[in-house]
Amino acid sequence: MDAGLQRELEQKVYAGERLSYADGVALYDSDDLAWLGGLAHHVRTKRNGDRVLFNVNRHLNLTNVCTASCAYCSFQRKPGEKDAYTMRIEEAVRLAKVMEPSGITELHIVNGLHPTLPWKYYPKVLAELKAALPNVALKAFTATEIHYFERISKLSANEVLDTLIDAGLESLTGGGAEIFDWEVRQHIVDHQTHWEDWSRIHRLAHSKGLRTPATMLYGHIEHPRHRVDHVLRLRELQDETGGFVVFIPLRFQHDADGDPRNRLMTQPMATGAEVLKTFAVSRLLFDNIDHIKNFWVMHGLTTAALSLSFGADDLDGSVVEYKITHDADGFGTPTTMTREDLLALIRDAGFTPVERDTRYRVLTTYDGPDRARRDVPQPISA
Repeated sequence: MDAGLQRELEQKVYAGERLSYADGVALYDSDDLAWLGGLAHHVRTKRNGDRVLFNVNRHLNLTNVCTASCAYCSFQRKPGEKDAYTMRIEEAVRLAKVMEPSGITELHIVNGLHPTLPWKYYPKVLAELKAALPNVALKAFTATEIHYFERISKLSANEVLDTLIDAGLESLTGGGAEIFDWEVRQHIVDHQTHWEDWSRIHRLAHSKGLRTPATMLYGHIEHPRHRVDHVLRLRELQDETGGFVVFIPLRFQHDADGDPRNRLMTQPMATGAEVLKTFAVSRLLFDNIDHIKNFWVMHGLTTAALSLSFGADDLDGSVVEYKITHDADGFGTPTTMTREDLLALIRDAGFTPVERDTRYRVLTTYDGPDRARRDVPQPISA
């Protein structure tokens, strides 16, 4: 990037001007990572101060049986495979209740597209979970799952969402987005939910008062221009609805064990520098979404901590178990983080930890960095 264009982009950012598609592509073309990080940190700090948000949550993947065979996925299994599973509702409730003493505030539920589970299973499991944990928010199902429920229930998305909301649904999840541009999407996705239906379902959810996350799976066969296009589609939808609370870049994980289900496993994963660039550019382009989340499971704890100085201001939560990533991941990320782990990680990165709920309301603001810890070398996180 020449110095003149760099100055022009810098002036736009400091003036608070909306960046264009061409600006986003130019930012990705820059190799000046420190400059990008400085711009993103300026925007992040202006919007969110020195706060880093997190919650105490548990991921539940009720079934890994799936009709789709997406190129990037090591999680899906076909009926009859030895490690295919589907939880009974009682088992889902039991696993969720284990987290109760830790002060859990959210259950995050994502599943395969099961070919024979009846539609009634899904509202029933939400209702049972809500009865068992009435103070825990249920963030459940991707837009892809809602689109699938339309087909198996013969109901409209409007009716599907009303039924799930009546059962306790408080937010959709952000998945099923991958990369929206068809140039890439046709090669990685094996289901019928594309931009038109993904956006339709989130638009409808927002109209019902739900506030949802949005995601982007990056670091596989896409190019930076596809990431910029993806973000700007979401930015335009946010202009319309105002319903997205957070944007979450998700790093593609190739399969460490060479599972042939993951047909992109020969793709190199995004480097740490590419991760930080993606967070920085996302923060700079999104002038209408308050928060950028690093889902630490997909990035590792060290890179997640660094991303807090490159535009991110949210570290997700305790997670406990996220089989969708860990079925591919042999790279050392832990399966869970306690509240104390998250507090230490955020403080050691130089920020003030803030515990939030699913709608991003503040629950507790904790003390900021512990300067005394800096006098003693701390172990490096994965």
